[in-house]
Amino acid sequence: VQASSLYSVIDLGNYGGSPLQRATAVDFQTYLVDDILVKVDRASMLTSLEVRAPLLDPRIIELAFGRTPDRLRSLHGTRKVLLRRLAERVLPKELDIHRKQGFSLPLDAWRDTYATLHMWTQIVGKVRLALTPPVNHWWHVTLYVTARGVGTSAIPYGSKQFEIDFDFVDHVLVVRCTDGAVRTLPLVPRSVADFYREVMAMLASLGIAVKIWPMPVEIPNPIRFTEDRTHASYDPKSVERLFQILVQTDAVFKEFRGRFRGKCSPVHFFWGAFDLAVTRFSGRRAPAREGADPVTAEAYSHEVISHGFWPGGAWPGAGTVDAPIYYSYTVPEPAGLRAASIRPAAASFNTVLSEFVLPYDDVRRASSPREALLEFLQSTYDAGADLAGWDRAALDAAGR
Repeated sequence: VQASSLYSVIDLGNYGGSPLQRATAVDFQTYLVDDILVKVDRASMLTSLEVRAPLLDPRIIELAFGRTPDRLRSLHGTRKVLLRRLAERVLPKELDIHRKQGFSLPLDAWRDTYATLHMWTQIVGKVRLALTPPVNHWWHVTLYVTARGVGTSAIPYGSKQFEIDFDFVDHVLVVRCTDGAVRTLPLVPRSVADFYREVMAMLASLGIAVKIWPMPVEIPNPIRFTEDRTHASYDPKSVERLFQILVQTDAVFKEFRGRFRGKCSPVHFFWGAFDLAVTRFSGRRAPAREGADPVTAEAYSHEVISHGFWPGGAWPGAGTVDAPIYYSYTVPEPAGLRAASIRPAAASFNTVLSEFVLPYDDVRRASSPREALLEFLQSTYDAGADLAGWDRAALDAAGR
């Protein structure tokens, strides 16, 4: 059957009486050909499979477009009605009503890979720390979500710049320089000590001399990078799941960031705790923290309300969280914050972390994960800003 004969069957002019039929015909001629079939072809080629998308008999197309009533296409907001009715004969009912969900990331399923990747990001992050001019609140040390993973952005070095990217699509570490030089290192199971040695050798081969403190931070029982042969795991599938969560979270955090006119951090990835965060500032100095180390003192020199995503794990001095979470905290913490009304219903105040938390699994299972996360971000900001007396008329972006 020639494609041209199929298109002649679904001539848009034949379906002027039904907007749904016309929309379906447009999808068939554009979305199917230019998107779905292209994805099938690329995915099959990527995995070295020979796949042929079936061509349909024109009579089937005529039946689908011309004789199938709209009530069998969509009914009261339910799509694929005909397919669902046919599937009822052979499939359990719960499959019919099961919503699409985001990727799960149970901590036990990737704990070893998580621990190894955490140390790898600390090595790369410390390179940026060593060579990048200081920026307030340690914003010069962070990584950023990219289209393929997380990376440093451009780091100045002499007359050139370079960047280091974790590519979680092709699973390779890439160092690129503005002079055109490139070095790569496959992301495969290897010890932290070997990763450290390979990264330093790559940088040296590019003429980049850098010295970092080879001790991990913000973890219990740290092992020097040069001696760590305990952590040596890398599961690509788990890392891909993490990447997709970071991509979706990054997009929502950026949308939320756009609602604020005051000083606000970028959406950035802190390799110390391995969390993605965005932080708003009131513009006022915060009281000095008694006994605070220089890192903490600089990070919280001003009043903040911070939000983030953390995959879970052990937090020094605060126990263990065995599942990924979204969090929010206000510094200094105003009186009454812990009793504030927060949405959605799954959110709560964690007294061990001294933060509001929302389990990631509740977000991914929500009918609209984006709306659920935005609700958490907005309601925790509202509570913190109102109780702390922030000038919201000046800080909040009107109409957003």
